[in-house]
Amino acid sequence: MNYSDAERIISFLESSYITRVPEERFADLLIFITCGVRQSAEDKAVGQIKNIRRLYPNKKIILTGCLASRKEIQKKLAKQVDLFTPIDFFPKKISFYLRKTFNINYCSSNLPQNYLNIIPNYNQKHIAYIPIMTGCNNFCSYCVVPFARGREHSRSPQEIIKEVKKAVQLGVKEIILIGQNVNSFRWTNTKTKSKKNEITFVKLIKMINNLSGNFWLGFLTNHPKDMGDDIIKTMVNYKKINPYLSLPVQSGSNIILKKMKRGYRVSDYIRIVDKIRNLYKKKRKDVRPAISTDLIVGFPGESNKHFQETVKLMKKIKFDMAYIAQYSPRPETAAYKLKDNVSKKIKERRAKKLTQILKKTALSNNRNYLGKDIDVLVDKILSIDQGSLFTYLGHTQTQKKVTFRSSNKDLIGKIVKINVEKVLPFGLKGRII
Repeated sequence: MNYSDAERIISFLESSYITRVPEERFADLLIFITCGVRQSAEDKAVGQIKNIRRLYPNKKIILTGCLASRKEIQKKLAKQVDLFTPIDFFPKKISFYLRKTFNINYCSSNLPQNYLNIIPNYNQKHIAYIPIMTGCNNFCSYCVVPFARGREHSRSPQEIIKEVKKAVQLGVKEIILIGQNVNSFRWTNTKTKSKKNEITFVKLIKMINNLSGNFWLGFLTNHPKDMGDDIIKTMVNYKKINPYLSLPVQSGSNIILKKMKRGYRVSDYIRIVDKIRNLYKKKRKDVRPAISTDLIVGFPGESNKHFQETVKLMKKIKFDMAYIAQYSPRPETAAYKLKDNVSKKIKERRAKKLTQILKKTALSNNRNYLGKDIDVLVDKILSIDQGSLFTYLGHTQTQKKVTFRSSNKDLIGKIVKINVEKVLPFGLKGRII
């Protein structure tokens, strides 16, 4: 989401005749788009801003994103930051700031009512991250998102379709729909407020899949409680949709899930994954869907027994990827009131254990690709050797990282066919066909 926000901010500023520069030292204005989900992200942002102010005392600094509304952050960085603005109000506040500080006038009649409707400048010309909703209504006990981003707000389907069409016309090969809980998207025309005219997430992805053009379609991140059978069936039946699902489980313990206020049990999660895999096996035998997840270790009160239940789940599901976080208290959340009684050392040990399991399951899953010919969307050049061979990095529809070599210097943004010759836990290696 921050990546997508950056693309919109850049586009908005460039429309005000403000130009990007390659290095901080050349900039008049520095904008920090922040994440506050973990303490480490907050510490990194605060540290960078203080360091920039120390090195360049005369530059203007704006802080937006998830930390912008936090009173303790505003107090902590009062001397370093010139403007704090929530991302929702960015166009209005930044236009006023530019006029006051740099004497740059932005026509008020052209100001977008919703920052999501700013047409972005895509940093990667072949991938478009398109937000379809923002905010969250779930209030998981550990999560600051509802306080930082506000309640769920779905974007107009017309605006989404308009942006997708433009992206495809520009040559984008992969559309990634994003939101804090992307599969809770739901939009009703405010004039009619009729359920009959309601656009659900399933209706939206079908509409996008049916647009003309050769592109892949993905979405993240999903909440298990909103992962209905209709979404699963649509994933399998509509060929443009990536056979990849980001589905955070957070814990393998029902007791911890209840304390986290996640709204589902471990058995519910397993049932969803089984349905996805079984339906692909039944209808598209040549496709094995990839499942990634998020996990938190060291949540308050997590005993060794609770942790072993997570270990058991990891071994059962056999995830392709997992983003493993050590619990850190977030102000305003319900869990902030709980005693953070799992030591840092234990958190690190548990995270390491889950990473070891992940490496084994990911490697086992990747062996299914060995010897196969696969489609790869080329992302970038990693290196060039003396023989003028380019080492490329790309990814599959299941989000597997793939490296290969070619003498062709013009492959970025193209979909190529690769024969897989070697597999690693978190990547594949092959030769171009």
